[in-house]
Amino acid sequence: MNVGGLLASAGVNSVVCLAVFSLYSVLRKQPSFVAVYFGHKLARSKSKRRDPFWLGRLVPSASWVVKAWDATEDELYVAGGVDAVVFLRAVIFSIKLCIVASIICLAFVLPLNYFGKEMQHKHIREELLTVFTIGNVQRGSEWLGFHCLVLHIITICACFFLYSEYKYIMKMRLNHINSPLYRPSQFTVVVRAIPWIDQESYSDTLANFFTDFYASSYLSHQMVYEKSAIQKLMSDAERMYKILRNIHMERRYVKRLLRCGFCGSHSNASQDFRALSDESISITNDESFLDDSDECGAALVFFRTRYAALVASEALQSQNPMAWVTNAAPEPRDMFWANLCVSYQSLWIRKIIVVVASIFFVTFFLFPVVFTQSLVHLDKLTKLLPFLEKVVRRVVLEQLVTGYLPSVILTLFLCLVPPVMYVFSTLEGVISRSERKRSACIKVLYFVIWNVFFANILTEAAIDHYQISILKLGDYKNIPSLLAKAVPTTATFFMTYCLTSGWASLACELIQPFPLIANLFTRHILRSTEDSPYPYTFPYHTEVPRVLLFGLLGITCSTLAPLILPFVLVYFMLAYLVYRNQILNVYVTDYDSGGQYWPIIHNTTIFSLVLTQVIALGVFGIKDAPGPSTFTFPLIVVTLLFNQFCRQRFLPVFFRTPAKSVIEMDRRDEQGGQMEEIHQSLLTAYTQYTSKNGNKNKEIVSRTDAELDETEKGDICRA
Repeated sequence: MNVGGLLASAGVNSVVCLAVFSLYSVLRKQPSFVAVYFGHKLARSKSKRRDPFWLGRLVPSASWVVKAWDATEDELYVAGGVDAVVFLRAVIFSIKLCIVASIICLAFVLPLNYFGKEMQHKHIREELLTVFTIGNVQRGSEWLGFHCLVLHIITICACFFLYSEYKYIMKMRLNHINSPLYRPSQFTVVVRAIPWIDQESYSDTLANFFTDFYASSYLSHQMVYEKSAIQKLMSDAERMYKILRNIHMERRYVKRLLRCGFCGSHSNASQDFRALSDESISITNDESFLDDSDECGAALVFFRTRYAALVASEALQSQNPMAWVTNAAPEPRDMFWANLCVSYQSLWIRKIIVVVASIFFVTFFLFPVVFTQSLVHLDKLTKLLPFLEKVVRRVVLEQLVTGYLPSVILTLFLCLVPPVMYVFSTLEGVISRSERKRSACIKVLYFVIWNVFFANILTEAAIDHYQISILKLGDYKNIPSLLAKAVPTTATFFMTYCLTSGWASLACELIQPFPLIANLFTRHILRSTEDSPYPYTFPYHTEVPRVLLFGLLGITCSTLAPLILPFVLVYFMLAYLVYRNQILNVYVTDYDSGGQYWPIIHNTTIFSLVLTQVIALGVFGIKDAPGPSTFTFPLIVVTLLFNQFCRQRFLPVFFRTPAKSVIEMDRRDEQGGQMEEIHQSLLTAYTQYTSKNGNKNKEIVSRTDAELDETEKGDICRA
């Protein structure tokens, strides 16, 4: 691929992004799309605002950019929680590191690569991109020592930025834990694998156990039930509400007095549904209405103090580790009730099945990777497939096929990965929604690093050296030299991938195509006029791996193929604005992991640095540069030692709660006389069976009743 093909790909993606950004600035001003682009604010607002039409709605503007830029970190914390701030700190870290690498590598490393050997250079548009990589440097060149120096500078800056961010985020997490806001999860422990005793229910067994061993701190417990008639009752109530709501919307301006076909009396639909809804919710909170046969071997146990709950969640409760398993409880909105009923003894089997399924999925995905890499190397495939010579002869078609089409195809296939990994994480049996999303994030990250980075490199090596046997390519002794040869040439594909999967993905994230289509379908096909928000939570399992993948590409190719750095830097700058806007306006925050995504970000960055150093070690070995090789090996050791220091210094805070913090909070509540109130609220904090819309139905019902009083002043017979 030459510079002309790269410019063609960059031009196409720049025009597409500019058009989509302009379209977004117009669509966000339309009242009919307020549920799509302001779902976060609409979910919090109780009023329906109808702005009059004005011509400014049809004119693209950059006002959303200014608002996203001016937002403070406190506003982002209120809107998205700790996880949102941590994610944006990862983007800021990537921007700072890319700026340092771009200044050094573009100013010094790129010219050294271009003039690395004596050759007749072509016109700049016809130059191959491999000319700008380290592969163009002559063997034994003294300038390779400068590459080693730049590698040291980038590593030192990355470690300094990582340490600063880790320290800052750890303090943020501790402030989040020590917050004076009341959290039911701090008093609650999830108990699973409760032993079954004849002539005794799970509830009685649990009560006897904790009354015996935690007599002074045990408060109460709440059993977890299988799906039964109660869940069906809530679903029926939900459907009945929607029917009554639609009837009200159709007849809100028509005064009608109808008699019920059963009793002949008049009735107010909204009042009757509110009574029905409150009654069904009260039934689900009262365990006397539920049968013991529907109990699972799991429960929520409430303690009188946070410290008692912390001790119970960390301690081994029985000599049998597979019985009386305790874990800290998630927040009520974070609880994933369905997996609490899964047998604890079957979780290890589920994990094995997920691992095997993931391996098969990764293997299947190698086919589109091989296909996309074959499109990049059409000139080499003509040796095996002569009929492709006609395509290569057409310059425009050849640039389109090699520069744009491969990354587009790979991006489309990658859209299947997050939903599949999300299902795999659900099958593992996690008990919180945030943990399910974090687990899916790790799986997607492993998948994209292997299939987008390593699989493309190995495919490049196989196509470039098709006469070499698979065994020789797979020999672990040849890995450094193999990466050293393949990464600089594969960097041309990574540049176009950054454009299509990076820039274009941000445009797609901004425009929200699926909610937009759903909104259009609801309004114009179903003829609904209701502004119901689309309460999506932020897709960390999709966006965190994407950001980390581009960070990996930027770090790895910084000294080997520095031409990729401007495209990666532009991606991170756009991501900074787009994600801030989405967190403030679009996504709602139902649950928060408290910043547990940062260890994933830190570990991936360390992996990227070590991988870059190993590849550089192989390059220096191929180029016969013993001096740079000697100084690169200690750099790998120092990077690993830095990572170990951070694991000992910061990591425990992200997965364990300090006892000092919870004891101080208990003392503060006891001195303030708030413990009794907290104990009363604990008994109703967790509700297993709720309607799909949660508490929003109560707000909507009250608003419907007010509208009926003001507009109809009459009665509607209950359907």
